[in-house]
Amino acid sequence: MDFDDKFRLSSHAVILNSEGQVLLLKADYGSKSWGLPGGALEPGETIHEALIRECREELGSEILIHYLSGVYFHSAYNSQAFIFRCELPSPSNIILSHEHSEFRYASISELSAVQQQRISDCLNFSGVVTSAKF
Repeated sequence: MDFDDKFRLSSHAVILNSEGQVLLLKADYGSKSWGLPGGALEPGETIHEALIRECREELGSEILIHYLSGVYFHSAYNSQAFIFRCELPSPSNIILSHEHSEFRYASISELSAVQQQRISDCLNFSGVVTSAKF
């Protein structure tokens, strides 16, 4: 890799409701897709700091981080995504940022194959961080 190459890092939260559905946010930018809370690291941030900041911005709430379950390379974005198992403190109200228009809880079976793998790896965490590439 050259010094000036662009390479992205991001941190994302797997948060479940009481029915075992995963929290998704609908982006208000780009392809307006649904995804896990979280986002890109800023210069000087750790993966944990970025996750806490992004969730505070996107959800209007603090999160509790339980563990890092996986690191996934996405060739389409030239990025590594760090996936964490998290929860919202109780009680908690989601207050979306201007970057997202909606939130919902979805069954894992409704998600793309990539999201299903990342979430399944997270929920079946054995103590060893998984890595994969898409």
